[in-house]
Formats: sequence, C-alpha cells, structure tokens
Amino acid sequence: MTAKDLIAHDITPLSFAQTGKEAFHLLNDHHLKHLPVVDEGRLVGIISEAEIFNHKLYEPIGAYDFTMARRFAVRDGEHVLEVIKVMGDHRLTIIPVLDSEGFYLGVITQNDLLRFFSATASFTQPGAVLVLEMERRDYSMATIARFVEENDCKILCTFVTSTHESETLEVTLKLNTHDISRVIASLERHNYTVRQTFGEPGHADDALTDRAESLLNYLNM
Repeated sequence: MTAKDLIAHDITPLSFAQTGKEAFHLLNDHHLKHLPVVDEGRLVGIISEAEIFNHKLYEPIGAYDFTMARRFAVRDGEHVLEVIKVMGDHRLTIIPVLDSEGFYLGVITQNDLLRFFSATASFTQPGAVLVLEMERRDYSMATIARFVEENDCKILCTFVTSTHESETLEVTLKLNTHDISRVIASLERHNYTVRQTFGEPGHADDALTDRAESLLNYLNM
C-alpha cells in the first residue's frame, strides 16, 4: 500500500484567493487542524487553525507569510509506513502527497490511516493479542514465530514498540485463535516475558474486536 492509494479526494486544497474564514469552515467540515495551500499545482505550505486565527478572518490566504511555512509532504510512491512516520514526526492531521515532479496530488488524513489499519491489519479478525517484553538483543521474530506455529497458531499481525533510549522492546502479536495457553507456556519456557494478554477464553466479549468495530463505525459516520 502506497501513499497514492490513501489520498482523500473529497478534501480540496486552499488557494491564495480564499479567506481565513473559508479555511476555518473547511477545517470544521473535515474535522482537521491543518490544510494544504496550493498555487499553480505546487504545494505552498500547510497552515494550521492557530495560524488562521493569527490573521483577520476575511484576509485572503495569499496575504499570509509563507516564507517559514511547513511544506512536509510524501511522494505518491512512498509506503504507508513512511506516511505514518512523516505525519507523526511533525504532528500533522494531514500530509500532502506529491508526484515525481513535485506537483500536488491530494492529502492523506489521520482518519484515512486509521481506517486503513482497522480494515487491513487483522484487528477485526477473531483471535487473541499477546504482548511480550524483552531486551533488544533477544529479539528475533523468526524465533517467536516458530514457537507460535509449533502450537498450531498463526500470527495475523505484529508490531514492535520502544523508545530510542530504552534497551527493552514490547512486541505485540495478534494470533488467529483465542486459546493461546499453549503458546504462552511455550514462550515462558524459553524465558520470554508475557506482559499482557487480551481476548483469551473466558472473556464475555472480544473487547478488541468490539473496539475495532466501534472505530470503523466512527470513521464511517
């Protein structure tokens, strides 16, 4: 999945002729805090709600000072993980997408990314979630997968989290079954620390599935 596949075609960029008031209404309509400004097919900058209120609402956007404007963007062929990185690094609610020649194609919103992961990252498929904690030097996905699959389970998706300063990793696994007792026992026998589990037998509801479905319903409102 690349950036061009996630472009929100219903969000039009701002032009120099539009006013701050028009920009503010567009932000409200799309539940965003940022919008791109485009002139002659090129990204001029990204303006925020706060920047709009630093000007008179009826002042045209073309009168704003764009010399220090943020121009963060991704190319249309960038992978979705790079899109997430750029958007997260710069705390944006949208990220513009440019073609190979630098022309503006559209934007990707936070909701686009949430909808993508809710629908494609196995969050709504039945199964349990297992969270492991380990030292960086002990991390091997191949080894973890072997212990999981030896107990007739499959990993549907996984992600690894840590801070730059920490030597500890948190590895989250979504498995294809609710009964993961044998997987847990096998991992613990091999000195893995099982920090948390979710969605195991005995739960009246699969809370993770319910939350994922609620998120999808919210995004589709």
